[in-house]
Amino acid sequence: MLSSLLLLGLAGIAMALAPPLTVQYQFPTAISDDVKVPVVLGVMSRCPDAILCESVFNRVLQRVGNKVEISLSFIANPNASEPFYGVTCKHGQAECAGNVQELCAAKYHSTSEWWSFVQCQNFQGRDNIGTPETALNCANAAGINWENGKAGQCAGRDGRGTEGIQLLQQSTRDSIAAGIQKSCTIIINGQQVCIRDGTWYDCEGGHSPADFIRQINAEYDRLNSAD
Repeated sequence: MLSSLLLLGLAGIAMALAPPLTVQYQFPTAISDDVKVPVVLGVMSRCPDAILCESVFNRVLQRVGNKVEISLSFIANPNASEPFYGVTCKHGQAECAGNVQELCAAKYHSTSEWWSFVQCQNFQGRDNIGTPETALNCANAAGINWENGKAGQCAGRDGRGTEGIQLLQQSTRDSIAAGIQKSCTIIINGQQVCIRDGTWYDCEGGHSPADFIRQINAEYDRLNSAD
C-alpha cells in the first residue's frame, strides 16, 4: 500500500544534484485502511512522450498521490536473438538499461524514492537516461544506496543485471498482455483513459493534470464507497 509519495519538482532535482546530494522530502497526508487506485503508465524510458507524461503525473501525484498505487509498464519487442536483454527497445540498448534501472528502483524502494529517481533521470535529458553515471547520481539524489543496495545490484552497473533483465522481460510481457502499444499509455483502475504519442488522443476524460485528478478521485470514491 502506498502510504506516502514524494513529489520532486525540476528545481528540487537540480538542487538535489548539487553537492552534497540530498533530497528534502515532502509527503502528502497518508490515508489508512483504504483501497488505492491502480495507475499504470505504459512507457519507454527514453521516449519524449513518456517523459512528458511522467511530468504531467508528477503534478497529478502532488494532489492525489496518497490515493494511488502507481507503476510503470515498459514497452519493448521480445527478441530472443538480442544478446543482452532478450528484447529490443525502440530507442536502443541505453533505453533498455534505463528501463532496467527504473524497474529495479521500483522493486526495492518506496514509491517516494523510485518516483524521485525517475523524475531525476528525466531531468538529466533523454540522452543520459540509462547511463551508469545518471543512475548513480539520481539514486543518491533520491536517497537510494545504488552501489551497495539491492536496487543497484538488481540493475548492475551497466543496466545489464540478471535480475533487472528478467524484470524488463516480464514487464514487456505484461505490457503486451495489457494491450499497451504506445508510449505513453495511461491506465486508471484497469481502464485505458488516454494516450500520448506525438499528441494526446483517445482521452475522453481529458488529458490535463486536473482531468486525471478528477478521474482518480472518482475511482477512489467508487472503490471506497460503502457496500
